[in-house]
Amino acid sequence: MNEKILPDDPRVTAFALGELEGAERAEIEAAVQRDPALRAAVEEIRAMARQLEESFSSEPLPEVKPIATASEKPHAQKTHAAPQGKLLRFPQLYYVVGGLAAACFAVMLAWHQPELERREAERRLAMDARTRELAESAALQRQREAVMLAMPAAPMEQGFRDASHPIMARKAAPAALLARVDARLNTESYAYRAESDFLSVAENPLSTFSADVDTASYANVRRFLREGRRPPVDAVRVEEMLNYFPYRYAPPATDSSVPFAASMEVAEAPWASEHRLVRIGLKGREIAASERGAANLVFLLDVSGSMNAPNKLPLVKESMRLLLGRLRPDDRVAIVTYASGSGLALPSTPAAKASQIMAALDELHASGSTNGAMGLELAYEIAKANFVPGGLNRVVLCTDGDFNVGPSSEGELHRLITEKAKSGVFLTVLGFGMGNYKDATLQQLADAGNGNYGYIDTRREAEKLLVEQVSGTLVTIAKDVKLQVEFNPAKVGSYRLIGYEKRLLKKEDFNNDAVDAGEIGAGHTVTALYEIVPTGTESSSTATTDVDELKYTTVAPRSENVAVSHELLTLKIRYKEPEGTESKKLEFPLVDEGRRFADASEDFQFAAAVAGLGMILRDSPHRGSATLASVTSWAERGSRWDVGGYRAEFLALVRQAEAAMQ
Repeated sequence: MNEKILPDDPRVTAFALGELEGAERAEIEAAVQRDPALRAAVEEIRAMARQLEESFSSEPLPEVKPIATASEKPHAQKTHAAPQGKLLRFPQLYYVVGGLAAACFAVMLAWHQPELERREAERRLAMDARTRELAESAALQRQREAVMLAMPAAPMEQGFRDASHPIMARKAAPAALLARVDARLNTESYAYRAESDFLSVAENPLSTFSADVDTASYANVRRFLREGRRPPVDAVRVEEMLNYFPYRYAPPATDSSVPFAASMEVAEAPWASEHRLVRIGLKGREIAASERGAANLVFLLDVSGSMNAPNKLPLVKESMRLLLGRLRPDDRVAIVTYASGSGLALPSTPAAKASQIMAALDELHASGSTNGAMGLELAYEIAKANFVPGGLNRVVLCTDGDFNVGPSSEGELHRLITEKAKSGVFLTVLGFGMGNYKDATLQQLADAGNGNYGYIDTRREAEKLLVEQVSGTLVTIAKDVKLQVEFNPAKVGSYRLIGYEKRLLKKEDFNNDAVDAGEIGAGHTVTALYEIVPTGTESSSTATTDVDELKYTTVAPRSENVAVSHELLTLKIRYKEPEGTESKKLEFPLVDEGRRFADASEDFQFAAAVAGLGMILRDSPHRGSATLASVTSWAERGSRWDVGGYRAEFLALVRQAEAAMQ
């Protein structure tokens, strides 16, 4: 099997300059014809050569006196002309270009020396800083890999199917050793968001947020705790921890046109007995593989040098193989790769030709820098070219998020993905790796691309997302799903939405169909928790600071019908069909019957335990009496139903948190 030729291969430059012959030339020429990235690289090299020739032929070269050493002789400074009609050979070209560029630079210095010196100094400082950053990041990754690979094999975790898999068969490195490595340089990044505080119902009767089915935070937090380390505060997003787990919410009726059903429950807050805890749950309808439209998938795979680690590109390949096993024969798959440039590793191919797709995956190897924006451009173009009306049109991005070439700022990437999302192609973002993991970037891409976001650290997690929950990962049943809760001021004094800080919306956004929101996949569950302070309850945790009396505005008196209502709140939901542009609205009221926490459902108690762990890891001022011991107690009572063993895994994670936080 021929090795894939990359744009940074020296033979590509030699080919562009007309310096290859025979079989080698034929090989590169064939590769260039197949690969758009290679064609672009060849054209760029040729354009540069033409530009240099034109520039140097139209302007006389300035006389530059060479600096001779004592040992140099006059005849050694003679130059030889290259044959006419043919470009200089590859090494010669760069010597000549370098000399001519230096000469031109000397002439320019005479005109603008102060300004050029300043710019050149700034450029060199920036280049030196970036070079050091990349070198240190690579050194850190090599140290971490050496630590991980030096560990002897350990027994497989429960549920892992392939005990011989090299990634799965390594036990976690000692926490102290990993901590020393990470303390030297850790370039992982997480977006800061202030934790939601309590809001007065009198001033803020409406709470509005976007639905979220992302699960990346929980899997990433689990990775830290398994290594014996406390995760960074901003890596802990409570809503993604809650939504990692399946719950027994009632699905919509089989004959219903509504894509999901809502269920609510209220009971005592276990960490603050004087407060109430409200659980909101949505359940999306299930769709069998035989009932969905054909899939048009583009695997967008990061093959840059930063992916050269056992838990990165090899795990990406394994994950994509698992996904292929869940596709129908009439589904189609294309593979786009990106590193310094981007390329089409496999044109859109029927899933029935699994061996051909597998072979393309096997050829991939990691090298080069990371031009993620270029890869995204090409992936969406391929997806649009093979668009299936009424089908599953989706880009599946697998990366560590470390974009370091091309557009890479939050603003640039957000605008790029927002524009691409208008094509009707959805996005699934799967994060891999550690040490240089860019969670903030990947989270933003998923949110802007009408997508979902998961983190894969093991084969088991890949099985969860791409085998067990493949319909939810790939099939969107509702988009722009917004939730708005209206609280009854006769029952609620203040409230706090637990988590969802990155999903908060303005109250006006709820009825504005131009405002983007979250997507719900087939079979997905969405869970949200509100902590409520009943009217008349004094609590030190509320943040309703008194303000001066308003000079120009008078607060309207409470209406009689609200005062006598027994409802605690009303939940309103807006959503669009996957290909729709106008939203539909649903409403659900909730009455508080005064239930104690011990009498709540198992799902309710388990969700409270997950939220409790999240608040403890974030060192939240609102965690009340929650401790790891109480979290364990709540989770145990809510774990008798445990399909997949995920709740038992959570209990083990709480025990690991005890060690990590000592």
